[in-house]
Amino acid sequence: MNLALPALVPVLPALGAAATLAVGKKAPGLARPLAIVPVAVSAVLALVVALQLGTGHALDAATRLTPTGGPDIALALHLDGFSSLISVLVGLVATCVQVYSTAYLRKDPRYPSYAALVSLFTAAMFLVVYSGDLIVLLVGWEVMGICSYFLIGHHWETEDARSASLKAFLVTKLGDVPFLFGIFLLGADAGSFRIPDVLAAATDGRLGHPTLIALLLLAGVAGKSAQFPLHTWLPDAMAGPTPVSALIHAATMVAAGIYLVARLLPVFLLSGAALVVLAVMAAVTMIGSALCALAQDDLKRVLAYSTVGQLGYMAGALAAGDREASVFHLVSHGAFKALLFLAAGVVIHAAHTNSISAMSRIPGLRKRVPDAYWTMGIALVALVGLPPFSGFFSKEAVLTAAEHAANGEALTNGLGPASAVPEAAGWIVLISAGLTALLTAAYATRLFLVSFHSPQAAGAPQAAASQAGASQAVAPAAGHEADAPYSPELDEADPATAEPPAMRWPLWVLAIPTMGFGVAGLRSDWLPALLDGGSLRPSAVTAVIGTGLAVVGVLAAYGAWRSATARLATGRPAPADAGRVPEQAGAPAAEVIVADPGRTLLGPLFGPARHGFGVDRLYHALFVRPVTAAARLVRFLDREVVETYVRGSGVGANLLGRAVRLAQTGNAQTYLSALLAGVVLLAVLVAV
Repeated sequence: MNLALPALVPVLPALGAAATLAVGKKAPGLARPLAIVPVAVSAVLALVVALQLGTGHALDAATRLTPTGGPDIALALHLDGFSSLISVLVGLVATCVQVYSTAYLRKDPRYPSYAALVSLFTAAMFLVVYSGDLIVLLVGWEVMGICSYFLIGHHWETEDARSASLKAFLVTKLGDVPFLFGIFLLGADAGSFRIPDVLAAATDGRLGHPTLIALLLLAGVAGKSAQFPLHTWLPDAMAGPTPVSALIHAATMVAAGIYLVARLLPVFLLSGAALVVLAVMAAVTMIGSALCALAQDDLKRVLAYSTVGQLGYMAGALAAGDREASVFHLVSHGAFKALLFLAAGVVIHAAHTNSISAMSRIPGLRKRVPDAYWTMGIALVALVGLPPFSGFFSKEAVLTAAEHAANGEALTNGLGPASAVPEAAGWIVLISAGLTALLTAAYATRLFLVSFHSPQAAGAPQAAASQAGASQAVAPAAGHEADAPYSPELDEADPATAEPPAMRWPLWVLAIPTMGFGVAGLRSDWLPALLDGGSLRPSAVTAVIGTGLAVVGVLAAYGAWRSATARLATGRPAPADAGRVPEQAGAPAAEVIVADPGRTLLGPLFGPARHGFGVDRLYHALFVRPVTAAARLVRFLDREVVETYVRGSGVGANLLGRAVRLAQTGNAQTYLSALLAGVVLLAVLVAV
């Protein structure tokens, strides 16, 4: 293979970013081609590289960048089935996002800088995927972090966007500090930062501190991939533009942590304690995020908590020792989650609100956005994990991996002995993943029914429908629920304008892998041959149990929704008064009761789940307030104590100068008289 091909994959988007920044404002007509073409070409090259590499092959190439006095830093390339597969996903999603953004942000005056940052973000993820050196990988890792800061804060005019971008940056950096020490310790133990050398050292048992290394690396993974306890930044990041959410959640930033653990899994297999920690982290993340998703009113926050939970699935598969299942679900999830976010952008474009309770009061919303309606339905079925869509096969692969680990037969596929994975880790992942499958089906069903099939919209007054006009333009809906966390973004389009093709055809492009990618894992000479060669077929037991739990979740949510709508139709109050939403279109005192099945299903947990079980408040009390108080103390000491001494020394010197100046009269007789008086005084003192 010509090494220029894989080298160009990360280089082209980076060059496109530089060119877009250079000429975007001076020649706005060039911004869109410069944003799309380099990323699209990189996507094609990534596919070509994957095809040329084939299955069961790997490519390593390196050149030393600089000596360090210890392990050298090398510009290294490491290609195998994992990097090939994920690079194709990154290229596909990034191209769809760039095309989609040309329409979604077509009137945004800062589009050139936005497009340049998306291209740089894509280049950084390509660098992480292709890098064969941990230090170079770290560069791409950190570039993604700074790009996410600017992209989440794209609408910096709003307080939500500013605070969300700062929170994302600080929380991820909190994990990156121990992550950096973990890389240094790993390089010191292995004697090299080259990934093949590190894996060889792990296989030979030459790592002196495997548990410490694994735990330090997990801190960075928890921050980047939004795992408990560093998951709180991701739901708030929804204040950024919707295409950015699709890119971050599907194929770049949050996938980087999972990919790193998959790449270094032999290191983690040396520490059973680290695997148990990873399993517990994944379990808490899965269940907690699914409960939170079931209570959210903001459409994008539902999807954000969904991403957190699905990342927990991937982390759980890694804790069970099966990186094939983890990466399988990573790619499957990347396709349908990108589709969900881009479809959500179309719905938000039409409804002019993120609130699903407000969408429920818009007549004819699903007819207004048929492409988004059908593709979102496809993606939600994949998210639930029902056959034959891709989410079913990848979710069942995770459950199968957990089942084998729980029985002491972990599917490590030759990376380590099956006994390296504690059975406790397998049971933790298996039980939590099953419960999460039930909750995922419930919140996905709730999202679809409340947004598109609410009887409030169907039974809306004819006057409201007549105001829509012949074009069926949808008027802006009433506000979101007053007590619900909400991440608004600036409206980028007129809701009376139909979505352009650039916002519609990427949905159907992503719908293809959402529906068909899962079958690639059924034959051993397809996807498994590209990865580690293990089986990705779902076992009969987990397939029946997992699908059964998903069906139960769908039926439970549907039953609760029917109960809530029936209660609404008869005029009886909802279970909780908090379900009342101010109806801005009517009199100030008028209210509409939202038929929300989440309240029925969660009961007393609804309020805590809506606010993330108070984790943000806890962190604010434990960390933010003490740090703020310490900052105020430092400011007081600096301004009132340190500066007082500085000012005092200046004032003292000034007063002394004034006193000396009074003695300088310019009269020689006065000077002689003072001199004589001084001599006499000294003589008297000496004589006495």
